[in-house]
Amino acid sequence: MAEPPSCSPKFLIKLTRRRFGIGALLLPAIARAQASLADGFVRAILGQMAALGDGPVLLNSYLVDTGPRADDFDLTQANAAYVYDNALAGLLLLAAGHKPEARRIGQALATAQAHDRKFSDGRLRNGYAAGAMAVPAKLPGFWNPKTNQWDEDPYQVGTDTGPVAWAMLLWAALGMDKPANKAGNFLDEQLRAPLGYYGGFYGYDQNQQKLTWESTEQNLDLTVAFEKLGRGEDSAHAKAFVKSAYDARAGLFKTGLAADGKPGAMVAADAGIWPYLAGVGDAASAVHAIATLRHGAGVGFSSASQGIWLEGTAFAALALKRMKNPLAEAFSGTVSANISPQGYVYAAVQPVLSTGLKIGPSLQKGVPEQAFNYYRRPSLSATSWAGLAALGANPLA
Repeated sequence: MAEPPSCSPKFLIKLTRRRFGIGALLLPAIARAQASLADGFVRAILGQMAALGDGPVLLNSYLVDTGPRADDFDLTQANAAYVYDNALAGLLLLAAGHKPEARRIGQALATAQAHDRKFSDGRLRNGYAAGAMAVPAKLPGFWNPKTNQWDEDPYQVGTDTGPVAWAMLLWAALGMDKPANKAGNFLDEQLRAPLGYYGGFYGYDQNQQKLTWESTEQNLDLTVAFEKLGRGEDSAHAKAFVKSAYDARAGLFKTGLAADGKPGAMVAADAGIWPYLAGVGDAASAVHAIATLRHGAGVGFSSASQGIWLEGTAFAALALKRMKNPLAEAFSGTVSANISPQGYVYAAVQPVLSTGLKIGPSLQKGVPEQAFNYYRRPSLSATSWAGLAALGANPLA
């Protein structure tokens, strides 16, 4: 599809008005196509789950390359099941009517919380070893041929605020309030900032670093999660940070604050679009973020991205669909054109996509921080957002 002549919010609004009448005639056919698309994504996730046997399980976040072209990303992600990705998959399964399967993920996360190898304070790690949940919970890792030893990734074994919030959202949806509130207590006791909540903890068990940056997206996640649990004061505390991140001059939400308290200069898809899905921001702010990050019929992860991030394109399509903006169809088309042979959506259209972020602070003197990039691999989170968008199901509502 050729790119329209403008990416401004005003253009998107004009496009909506001009094509709305035509779009209304196509709605039944589009709805059928979207239902079929959603069913395909759900079946792909259920197929991966069925291969893991019965009981509580966590799914691989990426279906990695195991052939001769496998790289360091494939090595470090081969057995990683990220909490955010799995919670999102559970919410898709719930929306699609597969509650028993969603509960398997919820139970796995609750078991991981209750049986950590070191901590008993209600936290979750960012990731666990994919597969059947063990006791104690196994963490992901890999054999490092460079050092000839088993290694763990300091981000995977750390704890970010946002993934914990998404686990809380899944638990709340499943009626599993006990682990959800235990996680909420951990956040409140250890990561509550004067305004909002800090980023989390990074690094290995024996020497984890507290991350004192604050994320608009993660505080938005907490706003919704705490509200679902009836924790109004905690929700309001997180929401106040999100509202403070709104840049009235730019007309959109910024990414948050760095550890030194300075506001981030980037625009990011989740921070820009999710406030609208959560009812904290208006449609105009989301439209502005989409226009700012747009690359043809999709969006980048952030203003630092030079290509299409398919997870963000999927939740942008959901937001546009809720606005009855026909651009949603084009974005959905981009997602459906990037489905892997396994039925999962790829993380990115191009081989590597920069986010403009770092994975975490360097743990070795003289070694620079590692860039956080996305790679063109089948992605559980991209597939889950694509399924939710196709169903028109908003997990942040």
